Amino acid sequence: MSEEKNVRLVLTTCGSLAEAKRLATGLVDKRVAACVNIVPGPVQSIYRWKGKVESAKEVLLIIKTTSRRVAALERELKRMHSYEVPEFLVIAIEGGSQGYLTWLKDSVKK
Repeated sequence: MSEEKNVRLVLTTCGSLAEAKRLATGLVDKRVAACVNIVPGPVQSIYRWKGKVESAKEVLLIIKTTSRRVAALERELKRMHSYEVPEFLVIAIEGGSQGYLTWLKDSVKK
């Protein structure tokens, strides 16, 4: 499999910058993420939860990992996250610089 076909971006949000930093550090430390970008925003999220339309200011995290580490990343994120149902959206990557993709893959090896 070519390097880029193995790379995934995962999006999640959380309720504070402090939680975002804790999640990012923990995910990189556990080697389920090579890098986590924190977009402090806040981003304004409007969503339906338990039958009501809700609105919240959140912090966006952009997580870089590989397809092989996605399941472990999801388990770790759910364990660490304060939300009952954290956002977990996986996006396949079609291309990128070979050096960066190799670094990313090497960063999440156990």
